[in-house]
Amino acid sequence: MSWLILANGADSTDPYWESRHQMVDKCIATAGVTDTRVLHSIRNTLRHEFMPQEMRKHAYLDMAVPIGDAQTISSPFTVALMTETIAPCATDRVLEIGTGSGYQAAVLSPLVEHVYSIEIMPCLSRQASATLRRLKYENVTTRVADGFEGWPDAAPFDKIIVTCSPESVPEPLVEQLREGGTLIIPVGERYQQTLFRMVKFNGRLVREKLRPTLFVPMTGEAEDGRQVLPDAANPLVVNGDFENTPLLPATSKVDHVPGWYYGRQVSLVDGTPKEPAAVGKTFVRFNNHTPGLSSHLLQGVSVDGRRIRRIALSGSCRTFDVIHGPDSDAAPMISISLYDDSRSEVAVFWLGPFGGIQGWQAKEMVFDVPELSREAILRIGLFGATGTADFDGIQLSKTP
Repeated sequence: MSWLILANGADSTDPYWESRHQMVDKCIATAGVTDTRVLHSIRNTLRHEFMPQEMRKHAYLDMAVPIGDAQTISSPFTVALMTETIAPCATDRVLEIGTGSGYQAAVLSPLVEHVYSIEIMPCLSRQASATLRRLKYENVTTRVADGFEGWPDAAPFDKIIVTCSPESVPEPLVEQLREGGTLIIPVGERYQQTLFRMVKFNGRLVREKLRPTLFVPMTGEAEDGRQVLPDAANPLVVNGDFENTPLLPATSKVDHVPGWYYGRQVSLVDGTPKEPAAVGKTFVRFNNHTPGLSSHLLQGVSVDGRRIRRIALSGSCRTFDVIHGPDSDAAPMISISLYDDSRSEVAVFWLGPFGGIQGWQAKEMVFDVPELSREAILRIGLFGATGTADFDGIQLSKTP
């Protein structure tokens, strides 16, 4: 297996070796991925090789990164989670929908017999194929096609991973999954998706809901048939008051909050007379004791700068013994990043930073939306600071 020899031999010459191992230790293993084979594959997959040169400084941060054609390379945690969820076996034939950069296929390669990967964008497919060949991933086959139709000539598949989000599961993928096989796929509205694990039983899919998530849309036939479209002229925060919550004990550590995704070190808390919520009865609490360790929630929002020119961002934060982290921006805050149609960042605005020991502080700012904006990511949390921070009443509203 020459790809393993190459990866394992990269320690002494690869300038990213230490960053990659720290990423696995701090951002993936601590977030719940436990399969040692998957962690080993992530440690030894050179993510920077699958990224544009100018983006390689972000290679070993746990974040999605633009790779061109309005597509992204998924965050390492997401890749690790999806890989672990299908329980890869050495005899598996796996279909991947959405080759993108080729990174997910590379992580799968040493864990399965063969990976068949489909990409609808010809340029991305050519780049990914060239990278995979250069790095000697010999058991990965790629093709340019609409992933909605799958790869009937190579079916049936033991496992299917879909790295882009349709509104519903494409029927051809169900047909091409073998009986007893596993499909992992993000399904739902454009900015409100759920990651599902599905097992084929008697020709039908038995669904297990995993967590809220956010992937780029599945283009082609899947996107053409989308029924629910986002309202980019009226951006709204879903569950910004955190009242839409599952039934939990008074304080429960969770890895997801309805409407939000990518939760890290977050709890849903029912307010008490001693510690009331800022709005309603429930709020979210972030706890972190390790400087620099992630503790946050994210939410995607549709924002079209051609249709909306100004937005008000508001919310409340309460802090206990907060000490800012090692980076200049490692502090509790409410932030929003705006992106253009190629998913490149065009502007960032924030409320905060908060710190120390402070009761509920309600803050608001109004900002101009760059005309290039097409979508936004809202973030709340400690962002590497230590201590405890509570958030509530997160809102976006259009202003005159």
